Amino acid sequence: MAETKRDKFVRLAENRTNKALEQIRLLGNLSNKSTYEYSKQDVEKIFNALENEIANSKKQFQTIGGNDKFKLL
Repeated sequence: MAETKRDKFVRLAENRTNKALEQIRLLGNLSNKSTYEYSKQDVEKIFNALENEIANSKKQFQTIGGNDKFKLL
């Protein structure tokens, strides 16, 4: 049986989400001040970049529905 679009989405979403979560956990390992030197600004830049990218990805899933009309006001 061929993989459905839903099956493919679930497979890829789970894989990519797990990879992203693992990388975020690894990023947290950099918080050890006895091993690494960093500033508050460094940390803010890192998390701002992550938060912005998550917001951008989330927006891609939010589309105007079938009967919704675009309005400026």
